[in-house]
This record gives sequence, structure tokens and C-alpha cells, in this order.
Amino acid sequence: MANQKIFAGARIRRVRNAKGLTQTAMAEGLGISPSYLNLIERNQRPLTVPLILKLASVYKVDPDELQGEAGLSLAALREVFADPLLAGELPGEQELVDVAEAAPNAAAALVKLYRAYREQADRMSDLSEMLAREGRATAISAARLPIDEVRETFERRANHFAVIEEEADAFHKLLEPGDELAGAIKAWLKREHGIVVRVLPVSAMPNWRRRYDRHSQRLFISERLSPADQLREIAMEACLLRMAVAVAGEIEALKLSGNEARRLARFELGRYAAHALMMPYQPFLSAAERARYDIDVLKSRFGVSFEQAANRLTTLGRAGAAGVPFFMLEVDNAGNRFRKAGTQGFPQSRFGGGCPKLAVHAAFAQPGQILVEAVEMPDGAEFLTVARTLEGPQGAFAERPRRTALLIGCDLGFRDSVVYGAALPGAPGKAGAAPTHALTPVGPACRLCERAGCLARAEPPVTRPLGLDEMVTGLSAFDFQ
Repeated sequence: MANQKIFAGARIRRVRNAKGLTQTAMAEGLGISPSYLNLIERNQRPLTVPLILKLASVYKVDPDELQGEAGLSLAALREVFADPLLAGELPGEQELVDVAEAAPNAAAALVKLYRAYREQADRMSDLSEMLAREGRATAISAARLPIDEVRETFERRANHFAVIEEEADAFHKLLEPGDELAGAIKAWLKREHGIVVRVLPVSAMPNWRRRYDRHSQRLFISERLSPADQLREIAMEACLLRMAVAVAGEIEALKLSGNEARRLARFELGRYAAHALMMPYQPFLSAAERARYDIDVLKSRFGVSFEQAANRLTTLGRAGAAGVPFFMLEVDNAGNRFRKAGTQGFPQSRFGGGCPKLAVHAAFAQPGQILVEAVEMPDGAEFLTVARTLEGPQGAFAERPRRTALLIGCDLGFRDSVVYGAALPGAPGKAGAAPTHALTPVGPACRLCERAGCLARAEPPVTRPLGLDEMVTGLSAFDFQ
């Protein structure tokens, strides 16, 4: 490698164009002639060590990028064209070099498409294997897709990552944002990485929330997003750049099975890190305790959304400085559950979250309203739950807005520490009320619940045989004895 000639003409040209320089102006800054720079940009002259050092000092170009970018693209392209489907298509490797150098964005897109194709093929292979093993077509009860693996991994563990919290605290101190965190992050991205943030209209970004073009060093954010969601996207990009080592360590510790699952986990940890940066741990915990965990107060104080503040409450599990152990569940109006988390892990066995009687489903009939309820599980466990709808990215006039509902809960024993406890029927302090609480009987999920005569039952329990009687019609089509 020491004797390898470095041709990086396309990279030098992109740096020059990004800075708005002519070849004459850049050549003057580097102390070379414009004609020599022209030859370098056309890959007819290699970069010398003094010139690489000059590029690093004058134009802040990372020497490793000059050596590694084409090599990285070339290795990835070599993997693509080694596939049996494409083997023999290229007469030699020079065409790969030409593509990697002259059209790096196109090369990256080709690699991304190939990897998506391979991952899809792997998923279909796993599915075929499972069905063959079962001997028949069956529902996938044990999820095998990468997104399901990632969700289950995060649900089982506490939603607290101590290393990322420490990194976020250090990053926040470095930024010294005052009351303008977004501006501080943008300035840091520009200063440290040359990245410029731009908010683009829906017509320019019809399908994306955020897109980073590493070649032009611009981070594009969709105007569909609320200010709080725009801030989170910017914070995610900054955190993934600054905390790359910490995030990689956490992903390794999760012991996920494939590259797709690891990329999904990186996205989730990026969201976590962004929340930790937007709502630093100790200030947020202190404010939460003073406000008795009033989510609306916290969202206003930290300039975040209801969902972001509620999500942050589930992460307050620092040893020696923990908050109320909240858990959360997010569903859409079709009942799909796609986010679960908790300070001590989502309480799947004790709470479940699959009962149709939970207020999170009723919230869609009262958008924007906070519904507070105390629920009791069949085993006697009691929980305080708070539910509210969330509005997704803003669409155009003809588009139907995306709406989900969030449920955040904790053990009912914490009701006196939480502002929502006062809203329970029969709560102490209400006129003529006894110090007891009306409890809504719920279950973990219909198939695991043995409550008889339930009006909301949607499926029979797997633990009890149906007791259908021609002479008796019960409240549910799935009554049992």
C-alpha cells in the first residue's frame, strides 16, 4: 500500500465544486499550476504525499478518504459483480475503477440495490426452510425477519444505554447550545464535518424524512416534519457521527444475527442518542420529578414533541438516579403494534399490551385527548396507563395524515408520584371520593386471557377448551367453560 499510487481526481473535483472554487483558485491555494491540477482531476497524475498534506491543511480533506473512498467502492462493486448472475459481465477490473471514481453516487446506489436483493433472498430462504421443516404453510409465530428480531431484542432489555447517555452528556456540554440546540448542532456539523443542513419541500423529498448526501456533504430534511422531528433527525445524524464507536459497541453487545438487523439497530440507537442529546439525562430527570412526570410540561420545557418526551421517560434507568419505571407501546388504528420499550424492559408477561380494552385503542376516537386509566391484569397486577394519539408527518391537502396512538404506563404503586394519578376515578382529594381506584379488568391478549364473559374478546384462549352449548348463547362467540 505504501507504494500504491493514489488517483482521486473525482474526489478533488467534488471538494473544489463544493467550495465554489475554480481550478485556478484551488491550484493557487495548493501551490501548483492549474494545468497540473487539471491532470490530477482527470486521473492522469497521482497525488503526492506533500500534496495530500496540503489538501488536509488548506481544505480540511481527510487523507484517509482520498485513499479509502475509491477502494471502499471498488471492494463493494467487486462483491456485486462476483455474484453468479453477473459473473463474466466485465472484461476486467478497470471498468470498476472507472465507475467508482467517476460516478461514486451511482456506484453506491448499485451496491445498495444489490445488498437489498441479497437480504431479500436470505429472508425468503429462511422462510422456505421454516415452512419445509413444518411440513405445511403456517403463520410465523416465531418471528424470523430482521425487524422482528430487532424489536424483540430491544423489548426484552431495559431501554437504557449507559454508554450512549455518557456520550450524549459530553456532546451536549461540548455544544453549549443554550436555548438553540438546532443551531448549535448545525454549526458543529458544518465546522467539524463540512455538512450543511437544508430543509427541502415535499416536492423535492416526497418519500424521505432525511437524506444525507455524503459526496456533496449536505443533509436534507423534509419540511413535512414538525420542528421537533426536524431537530431529532439533525441530532441523529450528528450523534451517529460523533458516537460511532459507542453505537457500534452497543450493537455488538446486542448479538444480532445479520447485517440488516444491525443496520436497523443502528437506526434505533441513533434515535435513542438523539433523544439523550435533546433531553440530557439529569436535567430531564430533575424536571420530570418536579413536574410529577407531566409529559405536556416536559415537551414544552425541552422543545420536543409529546412522543419524544414520553419516549424519554422510558429511558430513565441510570443506576443510582432512576426515575419512575415507565413502559410504552405505540399502535396504529388497525391495531398493529410496532414500538414497545421500558425502563426495565417491556413487561410482556405481566402486561402484554394486546388487550382491545386498553385506552390506547379508544384514543383514536378522541384525537389529542389524554386518557388516564387504572387497569388490572388477571393475575392481580395493577398498572396506571396514559394514552394519547400522535400526529405523523404533515401531508398535502389530498393526503390522509398518519395517526398512531401511544400508551405509556407504570405500576399503579407509583400513582402518587405521577400527575396522572390524580385523574383516576376515586382518587384521593376528589370531592366525596374514597381513597380507592376503579380498575378496568384487562388481559395480556385474548389468546392468553381467561376472563369469562368479556365483551371485547376477539379470539378464544389457547389455555381453555371452548364450551359451546346449543342451548346457551354467551356474550362472546368464544365463550368457554
